[in-house]
Amino acid sequence: MQCIKKAIVALKKSKYIVAFTGAGISVESGIAPFRGEKGIWNKYEEKLFEINYFTKHTKETWNMLCDGFYEAMFKAKPNVAHNVLAKMEKEGYLRSIITQNIDDLHEKSGSKIVYKLHGNASKLNCLQDGNKYFVKDFDLKNAPRCKMCNNLLKPGFVFFGEMLPEYAMNMSLKACLNCDLVIIIGSMGIVYPAASLPFYAKRNKATIIEINPQSSAFTKEITDIFIPLKASEAMDKIINSF
Repeated sequence: MQCIKKAIVALKKSKYIVAFTGAGISVESGIAPFRGEKGIWNKYEEKLFEINYFTKHTKETWNMLCDGFYEAMFKAKPNVAHNVLAKMEKEGYLRSIITQNIDDLHEKSGSKIVYKLHGNASKLNCLQDGNKYFVKDFDLKNAPRCKMCNNLLKPGFVFFGEMLPEYAMNMSLKACLNCDLVIIIGSMGIVYPAASLPFYAKRNKATIIEINPQSSAFTKEITDIFIPLKASEAMDKIINSF
């Protein structure tokens, strides 16, 4: 494909490459996206992911999370796209990954520098004193509580109504302002403020490669090279010719 060839040329010329990933990269690992035909919003109400609703209807929210949300997360394994990004980082081509995902699949594939804009599903945070725990250490069928203060624990990912992690956002912005190429993989560019980051890179003259089976909010606005393939297929073609 001509777009693959153009992407490889651009990648070889670049000195500071950043990846920006969304739900689409993890779909092939069995994790449902939030939007779309098989998305989580088609199965559950969005209000279940609002922080105010969570604190008032804790049991209902945890029942939903245990119903399949966490089960899919724990079963999922990195796919080819995750592994290629880890390989690119190890070989010195990729500086960092900025991800909207909460599934830890980048880390499981071996990636080291991952900025998680929406938090982490494998952790639990105490709403009272900020203590952090691993999900695997709790029976989620009962709404988990802090071992220190017995207050409510919430999943370590960002709910609607919460601020994004300051460190992850700051480091992601810094990466986008310094890079000369961004590979967007599986993000539709709808969720803000995360989706604003590739635009900063573009304004700073970075080349934008986008890998998505269908066009996104990025495609006509900032994308230079559009690859209309699934994440694993595209990344496999790229790494085999890179």
